Amino acid sequence: MSEEQVEQEQAESEDERPVPGTATPSQAPAEDDRLLRLAADFENYKKRVARERREYVALANERLIAELLPILDDLERALSAAEQHEEAQLEEGVRLVHRSLAGLLERHGVTAIETGGSFDPHVHEALLSQPSEAEEGSVLDVVQKGYRLGDRVVRPARVVVAAPPASEEAPDGDA
Repeated sequence: MSEEQVEQEQAESEDERPVPGTATPSQAPAEDDRLLRLAADFENYKKRVARERREYVALANERLIAELLPILDDLERALSAAEQHEEAQLEEGVRLVHRSLAGLLERHGVTAIETGGSFDPHVHEALLSQPSEAEEGSVLDVVQKGYRLGDRVVRPARVVVAAPPASEEAPDGDA
């Protein structure tokens, strides 16, 4: 055999090798069946994961609601005391509701955002800039408290920020 014949036979044998991912006509139904089963298994997996996610959310909501119900009971007692015009009992009832709700939120990792010091745009929302003798950029007043859940800001603190004091020089009327 000459070298040309050997090279030609090698090229022909390479052409006869099946390409990965393709099947010969006799293997085609088995390959199609395998791919269909794989696709069906994946669809079942997606449905199962979605169902489990819904169950986890429902369980988390159920726990939260179960912990909120006693606070609702406290609020109803405070309202019934208000109907009887017993101010001392009303104030005590509202304080009880506030303590209960604050405790519940704290147990679930909710903390109030600190508002002392200077303005931080990551955790504060400036509603107003007011001239003041205080250092420029410091928080003067808190309009609404802000809260974090872990490291995430659930609601930024809405604050009034100190601006430089307004100059008292009146503009000249010579113009």
